Amino acid sequence: MGEVIVITSGKGGVGKTTTTANLGTGFALQAKKVVLVDADIGLRNLDVVMGLENRIVYDLVDVTDGNCRLKQALIRDKRYETLYLLPAAQTRDKNAVTPDQMQQLCKELAQEFDYVIIDCPAGIEQGFKNAIAGADRAIIVTTPEVSAVRDADRIIGLLESAGKHNPKLIVNRIRPLMVKKGDMMDIDDIIEILAVDLLGVIPEDEYIVISTNRGEPAIANTTALAGIAYRNIIRRLMGENVPLMSFEVNDSLWGKFRKVLGF
Repeated sequence: MGEVIVITSGKGGVGKTTTTANLGTGFALQAKKVVLVDADIGLRNLDVVMGLENRIVYDLVDVTDGNCRLKQALIRDKRYETLYLLPAAQTRDKNAVTPDQMQQLCKELAQEFDYVIIDCPAGIEQGFKNAIAGADRAIIVTTPEVSAVRDADRIIGLLESAGKHNPKLIVNRIRPLMVKKGDMMDIDDIIEILAVDLLGVIPEDEYIVISTNRGEPAIANTTALAGIAYRNIIRRLMGENVPLMSFEVNDSLWGKFRKVLGF
């Protein structure tokens, strides 16, 4: 059986879908069989980030409604033979699927794939409950902003109450210079507030915008700072002991990023 991981956040716009795309591609680069499930029914962005929007015929709701077989709705990424996408429905809403249906879907997918990665909609409504229903573990994405961290704390409480214990944390869009000036929350402060294990830190990187527009996850770029950070996260998720960031600020900007990313 494969592992089902839900990527979630309390606040929208923190990079959750980008993280889902990059982690899925990262596992595929390690020759793992992966399926990305877009559970954000009604919005559907993961297909665009993956560059697969023109190949959608069936979606998640078609599967749960019995309009097609699961394999008919899966889209294989031509660039990575072991990477698949199950897109969300764009014309339905979050009530089109129940937690029981998602649980059954995840169970079925986990029989075929090494990793099932679910892109959870932001917020704490029905879409969140659906997305976490079948997950074995959760990864929370936040940015170093007070509102995003506060909402992440709320999500951690809801995960715990749903029996999803020990979620991991990714802090996205860190700007070391702003942290040094005291204009951005420090990583240690975020960890102290949320009291969960830090899985990784992603620096603010313009290449993320480029990669999203191209439909090419940044993790495939071996020189992009965000790509390097995501690859370190993949190594940690696969059990490798990769040092977490040491947030000491050196004299040069490059030195700061080297410390942040632990390489």
